[in-house]
Amino acid sequence: MSVQKRIKSALISVFHKDGLAPIVKKLNELEVTIYSTGGTQKFINDLGIQVEAVEDLTDYPSILGGRVKTLHPKVFGGILNRQDNENDQKEMEEFGIPQLDLVIVDLYPFEKTVASGAGEQDIIEKIDIGGISLIRAAAKNYKDTLCVSSMEDYNEVLQIISEGNGQTTLEQRRMFAARSFQVSSHYDTAIFNYFNSDHSISALKISEPNGRILRYGENPHQKGFFFGDFDAMFDKLHGKELSYNNLLDVDAAVNLMNEFRGEKPTFAILKHNNACGIAQRDTIYKAYIDALAGDPVSAFGGILISNTEIDRKTSEMINKLFCEVVIAPSFTAEALEILKGKKNIRLLVQKLYDLPKTITRSCLNGALVQDRDSITDKKNELTQATNNKPTNEELEDLIFASKVCKHTKSNTIVLAKGKQLCASGTGQTSRVDALRQAIDKARSFNFDLKGAVMASDAFFPFPDCVEIADNAGVKAVIQPGGSIKDELSVNYCNDHGMAMVFTGIRHFKH
Repeated sequence: MSVQKRIKSALISVFHKDGLAPIVKKLNELEVTIYSTGGTQKFINDLGIQVEAVEDLTDYPSILGGRVKTLHPKVFGGILNRQDNENDQKEMEEFGIPQLDLVIVDLYPFEKTVASGAGEQDIIEKIDIGGISLIRAAAKNYKDTLCVSSMEDYNEVLQIISEGNGQTTLEQRRMFAARSFQVSSHYDTAIFNYFNSDHSISALKISEPNGRILRYGENPHQKGFFFGDFDAMFDKLHGKELSYNNLLDVDAAVNLMNEFRGEKPTFAILKHNNACGIAQRDTIYKAYIDALAGDPVSAFGGILISNTEIDRKTSEMINKLFCEVVIAPSFTAEALEILKGKKNIRLLVQKLYDLPKTITRSCLNGALVQDRDSITDKKNELTQATNNKPTNEELEDLIFASKVCKHTKSNTIVLAKGKQLCASGTGQTSRVDALRQAIDKARSFNFDLKGAVMASDAFFPFPDCVEIADNAGVKAVIQPGGSIKDELSVNYCNDHGMAMVFTGIRHFKH
């Protein structure tokens, strides 16, 4: 159906007035009667355009410090009446209620007020009552009324009323109704989550208004979508659109490199959410070279991330590798010119951004929600479990390995030496298998494990892992501890000159 309605009257009451003037001028040109309140009324008057005050329509002033302006039957009757309903139209005539064909209303900036750190009273005053009611009413009656609830829609509305000479179709009104209910739903979700910040009510409310359709999901036969403000975290400088799998890997890369924020130049290469190479050096060039050495085979098609600016020399080496994405806080102009030589490579500048405090994932017919694992193991918080004390160099490597281990799929064992990942065993059903996988991989790339350290994401219930590590050359171990059989591993270390420290924190990652 394409039922057209001509706009003869409009109610305009907005907080954000940017971009509103061209619409108001067009409505005036179309001889539309405009009703308004407060600051919006003044804004329209200042344009030299006649506007009817809502107060004159209702015979009631704005009261309670502006809390009550438009909550009146003469306003809501004009919006909610059904133009094809005879009884509705009789009541409209009886009570002198004007028809309102267009409602342009937005909402007080509740989320921005919360984010600003404002006090509770200021936040409460930014809970919109009249605006949200007007939006819901106009959207409900989309068959007769066009509801515009966001300044982001102003250009499109202007185009519609200009091309349609003041007329709108049913399809257009229904589309804007859907957008309006999205606005109201998101607004209510934000308010609920503010009041439920202590999680006293066991309910999950998530609303993300920014979304994009992906080419496909994890596999080509699956549909895929991303909901989030990607541009708040990154500036995309070059390359194709990111895929579903790219985004998962970028997420893993960002979380890993967040552990090394503000530290010496660190470079990581990830594949399927796990680091296949990472190193920390005096220059980013050396860090990249040694990260690549960790597994130059898996690095093919990987995600690369740096904690500092990428320069020309480093970009020349990166350019020799096929990779999907390169992420850094910045790139030199020369580096960008070199990397842009490959048309498909995605180049992302990562902005300073605090990651969400909670993580949500689908599970069965619902969702699991947990706090983000925000604990990073630190040297001064370790407990020495063995008679042998790790050297300062070993302690540095233990913390380095622990950070990598935290962001590797469980069960995992990470082997490191000289702040370089030698190898890791990832996603194994047995911790012994994870260790053996790591040792075999390290040897396949000619790493000398003598003097290396080992990190485990969970405790050792038996001494088998430390024995295998010892035979491979590992001299220091970091693990959570907490097993009723901790002493078996500790005793083995004591008897064989190994050092072990406990973190007291498990870092499972499933």
